[in-house]
Amino acid sequence: MIDDWTALAGRSAASLATGAELVARWSEPHRRYHTLGHLAAVLAAAGRLAGEADDPQAVLLAAWFHDAVYDGRPGWDEERSAWLAQSRLPRCGVPAVRVAEVARLVRLTAAHDTLAAGDRNGAVLCDADLAVLGGPDYAGYAAAVREEYAHVPGDLFAEGRSEVLRRLLAGPSLYRTARARAWWEEAARANLAAELAPFSAHE
Repeated sequence: MIDDWTALAGRSAASLATGAELVARWSEPHRRYHTLGHLAAVLAAAGRLAGEADDPQAVLLAAWFHDAVYDGRPGWDEERSAWLAQSRLPRCGVPAVRVAEVARLVRLTAAHDTLAAGDRNGAVLCDADLAVLGGPDYAGYAAAVREEYAHVPGDLFAEGRSEVLRRLLAGPSLYRTARARAWWEEAARANLAAELAPFSAHE
C-alpha cells in the first residue's frame, strides 16, 4: 500500500511519515469494513474511473483520507478526516489548491446525495466509494457493516439500515459517471434490494 501512496505524494520524509500514519489508521483493530481492503478497492475503482475526473490525483489523495478518521460518527468522521488532510498534505508538498480540493472531496463523502451537477472529481470519488455495492462480495460488505455496528441492537440497526438502503434505491441512479453506471448499476440495485427484503418482511 505504501507504494501506492508514494506514487502520489513522493518519497520525502514527510510523505513517508504521512503514508505510514495513514496505513496505521486504516489498520485500526476496531474497523471491520473501513479497512485497508476498502481503501485498496476505492483506489482501484478511482483509477478505473480516472478519465472521468478533472483532477485524478486529487481524487486519489481524497480516497486515502476519506475514512482516515473512523470512529463510527457520520459527518464528524469525515470532517476530522478533512482536517487531517489539510494538516498533512502541505508538508508533503501538495499545492494549496489541491489540498483544498482534497478536503472538499473528503467532506463530500459524508453525504453522497449532496454532490452538485458537473462535479466531476466528486462524481468519481463517490462512485469509487460505492463500487462495492455492485461488486461480487456484497454479502461480505454487508456483514462487515453489521460488525462495525455490533453495539447497535438488532431492531435499531434494521431500522437504520433499511432507511439507508431505501434512500439509495430511491434515486434515479446510484452512480454519477457513465462508466460506473455501465459497470455496477444493475448489480448494485439487485444487491441492495436483496439486503432490504428481509428487513421489509419484518416491518
